[in-house]
Amino acid sequence: MALYKATLAGALALALAGCVAPAKTTTAVTAPAKQCQVGDQMTQTTLYFGISRPSGAEITANEWRSFVDKDVTPRFREGLTEYDAKGQWLNAKGEVTHEPSKAIMLIRGSDAESSKKVDELRSIYKTRFAQESVMRVDQPVCAAF
Repeated sequence: MALYKATLAGALALALAGCVAPAKTTTAVTAPAKQCQVGDQMTQTTLYFGISRPSGAEITANEWRSFVDKDVTPRFREGLTEYDAKGQWLNAKGEVTHEPSKAIMLIRGSDAESSKKVDELRSIYKTRFAQESVMRVDQPVCAAF
């Protein structure tokens, strides 16, 4: 019985210890540190374009060059990087599709107008070349030119 009372008293003491209000802590609110040590805060957007049409025919080098020259460059005159890629994705039928691809990387402002131009390119490409999608990946970067 004495052991029971001692155990009960110990359990009660531990339970009550949890009822003590925690010590107050304060967090200093400071201005955010400059995010870029060098350069300016910008957005890096990479677009991935499939080169195969649903019919199986590939988009030609001349068609690709025309798209870049007439649609991409006027919207992003500051510059871009394009490269060849090999892509794989799950199409609307649930099938894994492998195809040659192109990628364009843009370093651009983070404003709504610039983002709208990116979406215009995706829409133009999908319509012109009968593509199901054009993948867009955005990430914040620091850029200096």
